[in-house]
Amino acid sequence: MGDPGQPPRPQSPHGSSPTLSTLTLLLLLCGHAHSQCKILRCNAEYVSSTLSLRGGGSPGALPGGGGRGGGMGSGGFCRALRSYELCTRRTARTCRGDLAFHSAVHGIEDLMIQHNCSRQGPTAPPPPRGPALPGSSPGSSAPDPCDYEGRFSRLHSRSPGFLHCASFGDPHVRSFHHHFHTCRIQGAWPLLDNNFLFVQATSSPVASGVNATTIRKLTIIFKNMQECIDQKVYQAEVDNLPAAFEDGSVNGGDRPGGSSLSIQTANPGSHVEIRAAYIGTTIVIRQTAGQLSFSIKVAEDVARAFSAEQDLQLCVGGCPPSQRISRSERNRRGAITIDTAKQLCKERLPIEDAYFQSCVFDVLISGDPNFTVAAQAALEDARAFLPDLEKLHLFPSDVGVLLYQATFLTPLLSGFFVLWHCIQ
Repeated sequence: MGDPGQPPRPQSPHGSSPTLSTLTLLLLLCGHAHSQCKILRCNAEYVSSTLSLRGGGSPGALPGGGGRGGGMGSGGFCRALRSYELCTRRTARTCRGDLAFHSAVHGIEDLMIQHNCSRQGPTAPPPPRGPALPGSSPGSSAPDPCDYEGRFSRLHSRSPGFLHCASFGDPHVRSFHHHFHTCRIQGAWPLLDNNFLFVQATSSPVASGVNATTIRKLTIIFKNMQECIDQKVYQAEVDNLPAAFEDGSVNGGDRPGGSSLSIQTANPGSHVEIRAAYIGTTIVIRQTAGQLSFSIKVAEDVARAFSAEQDLQLCVGGCPPSQRISRSERNRRGAITIDTAKQLCKERLPIEDAYFQSCVFDVLISGDPNFTVAAQAALEDARAFLPDLEKLHLFPSDVGVLLYQATFLTPLLSGFFVLWHCIQ
């Protein structure tokens, strides 16, 4: 029974016309179905409209004039770029966080400058609709959305940039920006946390009463990327380096680009490599002396694709100051002397750089000569992954606060400040 003072609520008998709320829900669902990122279509239309312009010349060095300022510009090429830019603007809202979209936006800007194209002017006519979508036939010339390096090179007419980060030993972290820290981090800490990749290291003390820790567990999440892979999780622990993802697979799944993510076992149980071609990334995981080492080469666009809430990343900012081990905190254990540690490390690391210093630290702290292998492997990974080998060997003057210098520099600078103040 209802309240006699209120009119009865309208009823919707079964089989009647849809109510306003039902229609609204259907419209929302329909909108969602059409709200997916359309950057692949923009890419394909741009490639199709410029194929005839590229004949006989390298990409970006096109014959003819027509762009503003003449020179290397091309009327047809500029029209294609304006159309490309218009297409990206139309799909911008639904492509937030999409690597291919942001790469295309930056590439368009670079190419318009390179070819002296004005932003105002005619656009290219839409390409004729073919019977197949881009990439669905062997003869398609559209760039593979799951080949990051190929897609980037075709769009920018140059090779992409890469960054390197590593964590090894007790543990030492080399950040993307060439900071080199020795850390006391315990528990779970993120090495990387961006829109495409999450890497977490879990550490515990080397021994009771020792500040230094080692990585005992690594968790890596390759986040879902619609065109290429399903979300994949890889988890390694000391004495357990699996040769597959957690779901038992060794690639990115059944999607067309599933092969762009793969696991390779260089040395079963002690050396695993994961290659993610769709984001231009290679990861190496090793086990040495009862600890795990992590090394990565990653495309700059991927490494920088994170929000303000994802700012705690050891590969980006290094170890927080509160988590850095200073020289005064070194705790030597075992019978290995510093001279012996230096001799052992010198055999594998002849240059006394940050890797050599890390090696000496690890051997002294752990009493285990096998830590020399971890430092050497980290150096070799850096040699393979760094785009600029001039930054391979880091020294105190290169990295500022390196390894153990923090507690020394702070009081020294404070003393200089007090002395200057007194003189004034």
